[in-house]
Amino acid sequence: MGITIEIPDDVLTGLRIPINQDPKKRLRIELALRLYERGLASFGVARRICGLSKGEFMELLIREKIPLHYDEEELKHDIEVAKKLAKET
Repeated sequence: MGITIEIPDDVLTGLRIPINQDPKKRLRIELALRLYERGLASFGVARRICGLSKGEFMELLIREKIPLHYDEEELKHDIEVAKKLAKET
């Protein structure tokens, strides 16, 4: 199931989206950034909304000066995953 957001043509033409950019993609990126910034979407969910890879979304966050949400619990999880991967090699 997905959600469709209707944006009237006059509103769409009133946005300052550069002509060379796809308005749909740009709006998906803006939505993803704001949801992530406000803590309403995780990193993974936000990057899927805008259709970017992990690296691309990370670069976008840096360009937009949006801090990465990374807490102690996530750090512990990442350390455990790294330890497991190190044992496999």
